[in-house]
Amino acid sequence: MQIVRFTSPLTSADAVGIDDGEQVVELKGVSSVGELLRLSSDELRARCEGADGARHPSGSVALLPPVDGRMEVWAAGVTYRRSREARVLESERAADVYELVYDAERPELFFKSVAWKVAGDGGRIAVREDSEIDVPEPELGLVLNAAGEIVGYTVVDDVSSRTIEGVNPLYLPQAKIYLGGCAAGPGIRPAWEVADPYALDISLSIARGGETVWDGKASTSQLNRRLDDLAGYLFRADVFPDGAVLATGTCLVPDLPFTLQDGDTVTIGIGEIGTLTTTVVRGVPEQLG
Repeated sequence: MQIVRFTSPLTSADAVGIDDGEQVVELKGVSSVGELLRLSSDELRARCEGADGARHPSGSVALLPPVDGRMEVWAAGVTYRRSREARVLESERAADVYELVYDAERPELFFKSVAWKVAGDGGRIAVREDSEIDVPEPELGLVLNAAGEIVGYTVVDDVSSRTIEGVNPLYLPQAKIYLGGCAAGPGIRPAWEVADPYALDISLSIARGGETVWDGKASTSQLNRRLDDLAGYLFRADVFPDGAVLATGTCLVPDLPFTLQDGDTVTIGIGEIGTLTTTVVRGVPEQLG
């Protein structure tokens, strides 16, 4: 089962539904993911399992990013050993900062994107024109309801400028937060259907001119943090009335000096969760898709 956001063929309006692989069943009276995330975990499950709205063949509807309205996307950093090694290698003056945060009690958390800036499956991500080294960062995204419960999972691409981030840790927002710097999708896999989120395979493939120029595989088993711990820190001093998505860090980082180029295709797959495919543009994208 996937909770999906899409354009309804009947009304041409945004809709939310349940995709079982054969058909998408609309959730009557629900026009946004944020509405669902106001519910408790038990209420959300009952609502999804009781879907009885209009039905459409799977693949026949145009999917939208699984974030909307007042939802926000946040991210955690340096949660995998590979991420720590990459941050240390690229940092010019503050490598010890990343060494310390890997084992610290408090995780690194940072704001990533408002909902309307998030690209969806089949959409466009971007790399900044003032950066030389840019990479995708495949991450398991926690879908959190207003109460901070983990109610689902999605695929997130935390696109990053290694050039800007490596100069100074204080440049992190410019390296991470810009139009085209975040993608999520294709939908939300309900948490109650995922037996072990610490045993999910993650893959990243980058194609250029029809040929694969980089690929790699890893697993959430390498995560150095507990998922509920990351969610707990996010909700310690903040509120998310329509829920939030929290990306949990990356374990796949291409070695320097690899960089994304205009026209590249990025494919991220997470076992049991889904596959997110986007196209790269350099500079400010005209549309995210």
